[in-house]
Amino acid sequence: MTTRRLQDFTGAGHEKGRSTGWRIAWWAVSNLVFRAWWCPARLRPAILRAFGARVGRGVNIRNDVRVHWPWKLEIGDHCWLGEGAWLLNLEPITLGDQVCVSQEAVLCTGSHRLRDPAFAYDNAPIVIGDGAWVALRAIVLRGVVVPADGLVPAGAVLARTPGAVAEPAAAIVPAAPSLPRQRREALGRVPGAAEGAVR
Repeated sequence: MTTRRLQDFTGAGHEKGRSTGWRIAWWAVSNLVFRAWWCPARLRPAILRAFGARVGRGVNIRNDVRVHWPWKLEIGDHCWLGEGAWLLNLEPITLGDQVCVSQEAVLCTGSHRLRDPAFAYDNAPIVIGDGAWVALRAIVLRGVVVPADGLVPAGAVLARTPGAVAEPAAAIVPAAPSLPRQRREALGRVPGAAEGAVR
């Protein structure tokens, strides 16, 4: 018999950061305008800024990108966010300069305490370093720091490990532009990852 008691979940430990009215306004703008295919890409950074995000120059945000709380988001200069990317930022997400988050990638700062019967939150920020690439359908979980020029290959799941800043080495590799392309591709391959994850 399980010891789980989801009815005892209180939501404690998650600070939403804005009033109910502000959150409703963001929900409406996000779903009716920001994510729409017809919304000009140049307007999306301005919309995020209007709701409290810090967004740098030359940022390209494609349609259907989901941002949970813009006021907990910082994006550096010349970043790309591909179609369907999901930034579930219950806690802050920080993208450095020249970061690429590819199509349908997920950055999730939320989690739960597995052994707590009430399933209390266990959230933590995510930081993506300058020049890093979170490839197609990759998942970055709470508490992870992706180093500068790092790669999270297509379809990989990158989770925080105890005492680590960025792990595991098998799922994330530093860029090596001085190496021949074939060698860089070999470095980037992970068992089970999709071919063509490194280009």
